[in-house]
Amino acid sequence: MKVNCDNKGIEKAAQIINQGGIAIFPTDTVYGIGCNPYNMDSVRKIYEIKSRNISIPFPILAYSKEIAQRITFFDKFTEKIIERFWPGPLTIILKLTDENLKKSLNLTDKIAIRVPNHKCTLELLKKCNFLVGTSANISGHPSFTDPDECLKNIQNYDIFVDGGTITSKAESTIIEVENEKIKILREGSLSQEEFFGL
Repeated sequence: MKVNCDNKGIEKAAQIINQGGIAIFPTDTVYGIGCNPYNMDSVRKIYEIKSRNISIPFPILAYSKEIAQRITFFDKFTEKIIERFWPGPLTIILKLTDENLKKSLNLTDKIAIRVPNHKCTLELLKKCNFLVGTSANISGHPSFTDPDECLKNIQNYDIFVDGGTITSKAESTIIEVENEKIKILREGSLSQEEFFGL
């Protein structure tokens, strides 16, 4: 099923996600594929759709910093980074405090999380709080910014939220903070220079 990125479409997508379905949706970087991260069967299905190795954990998207704090812990230095770059193309590895998510996402003590800067995704997250938020592609293949290309190449999802073509430089930058030092694990839309002065 394909819907537009409007109130009706987002309502339908949220309903399907809450019932265990898989959704493809636009983000500020690329088209993403996601589900309720607490639903183990849905998470497993995304691994199958993407042909992704089960040992590589999924990142998740949160509606806001406050929502992220319900399941993670971060110190004052990390909060400063979050204040500067969220919502936006920054994924941060944080300490995970939610035991149920550890189980459903097969995680130990850390999770990759971000708040995206895209009206459509945020409206969806407003209804779901959290979503598995990984790129809607086959693992190892390029991500999609064009909805038609994405539709052509990905199968077995339940709903596609069409937000038009995404204009973005790259995927999100992934960082981890240790002892107030920023370690870049994947450079994406944000370059190393943008973290100077923090």
